[in-house]
Amino acid sequence: MTKETIETDAGTARITWYEAKDPRLLLAVSHGAGGGIEARDLQALARVLPEHGVTVALVEQPWRVAGKKVAPAPKTLDVGWRGIWPALAEPGLPVISGGRSAGARVACRTAVELGAHAVLALSFPLHPPGRPEKSRAGELLGAGVPTLVVQGGNDPFGKPEEFPEGAYELIEVPHGDHGFAVPKRAPLDQDQAVAIVTDGVARWAGSLG
Repeated sequence: MTKETIETDAGTARITWYEAKDPRLLLAVSHGAGGGIEARDLQALARVLPEHGVTVALVEQPWRVAGKKVAPAPKTLDVGWRGIWPALAEPGLPVISGGRSAGARVACRTAVELGAHAVLALSFPLHPPGRPEKSRAGELLGAGVPTLVVQGGNDPFGKPEEFPEGAYELIEVPHGDHGFAVPKRAPLDQDQAVAIVTDGVARWAGSLG
């Protein structure tokens, strides 16, 4: 694991690298608007995917590095992501642009522009909780590259059955909330829920040409 700071037009970002021994892909994945790279799914992917030939870069957006508690407007998030992209492209590997929640929206919005090989959308916030009419499906459907959505079965930002048909794959984490946490009464435990995420992403990454 190594850390690198990157200067962007939105401020200083930080990348934590988890390198595969013989990588064929690079997964760059950022956090959501209410948390950081310590999220259980991001940490699990960083731990597991290098064993499958995928180098993982966990990206902290400038607002998070600066210690702010509230994320800026989407356009500013996109500026930060664009600013770190040259560092992600430098190893010369095909880059999967990824993120959780707000980070997933950034990845979808900028994928074609930045030349992403694919998009990983963890807990895509299809709509604000209780506001299904405020759909962000257009961002997901407009990603323009192979896309995988991993969504909790009880995510208040959009349950799997609420997602429109489209050219993307969706994996459901049964009973999972927006952070893929599962209740104690669920038929699967937390480790099993996280394994659905890591196993699904590893399989999908292996299928990418």
